[in-house]
Amino acid sequence: MASILSVRDLRKSYGEHEVVSGVSLAVERGQCFGLLGPNGAGKTTTLRLCLGLTEPDAGSIELAGEPVPARAREARTRVGVVPQMDNLDPDFTASENLLVYGRYFGLKEADIRARIPQLLEFAGLTGRGESRIQTLSGGMKRRLTLARALVNDPDILFMDEPTTGLDPQARHLIWERLKQLLAQGKTILLTTHIMDEAERLCHRLAIMDRGRIIAEESPRRMIERHIEPEVIEVYGEGVAQWAAGAVRGTASRVEQSGETVFFYATDARPLLSHLEDERSLRYLHRPANLEDVFLKLTGRELRD
Repeated sequence: MASILSVRDLRKSYGEHEVVSGVSLAVERGQCFGLLGPNGAGKTTTLRLCLGLTEPDAGSIELAGEPVPARAREARTRVGVVPQMDNLDPDFTASENLLVYGRYFGLKEADIRARIPQLLEFAGLTGRGESRIQTLSGGMKRRLTLARALVNDPDILFMDEPTTGLDPQARHLIWERLKQLLAQGKTILLTTHIMDEAERLCHRLAIMDRGRIIAEESPRRMIERHIEPEVIEVYGEGVAQWAAGAVRGTASRVEQSGETVFFYATDARPLLSHLEDERSLRYLHRPANLEDVFLKLTGRELRD
């Protein structure tokens, strides 16, 4: 497939701090590409560089067939953007927000008005076109922001943490809408801290840390490559002492976070047998997931 976004050896520094350190990636048409990483990893800066909103120090970017930043304005006519924080205009209704945004792309008012009912229906906001922004719930605002990003019928969507802070119902609705867009042949570049979201939506993803890409593959292949297949989370009084003694050698890797001990194993049966006799301990046995990979590669320490 031809890449709709191609980035090579991208670099950006602020003072002596290099925020993006030689990032290279390619996003294929019709796919969802996830960019994951802790706070401060350089994800949002990378998106801004790709959109031509920030000048790179080095590297090359081609977006929708145009070189960026030289022809960033032309490239952005084929792009929709869902920012991390909603920036809808509170002085306008839902429909007016779509109309004003469409004018930024030079679209005719009649063409925008013709698209508004379809966009509101897609966002689950039929009948709310005349509603003021202050009257909409958080989920409604997020869906309206997604609809706004589609007003110019873009080829690729840049989505910066699109479902953060939403309740499960709103999150699942947005996931379904994004799957519809992918089925229509749209391309999505997604940043998220929700690992389940990345596993559900992404054909391919990259984990970024301290300005560098440290892993890149499909979600399933990344889990298979970097983590043991079974995980047992054990918690309860005295779990650390129990883990240090009775279960030595029953897991490939053991990690403790707070009052929970994580056991990573190829075969969890010996450890489960030990746990049957430990009435003071509780545990959860599950398959490994993308969050396990993320924490293994980037660490468990808090990033602010």
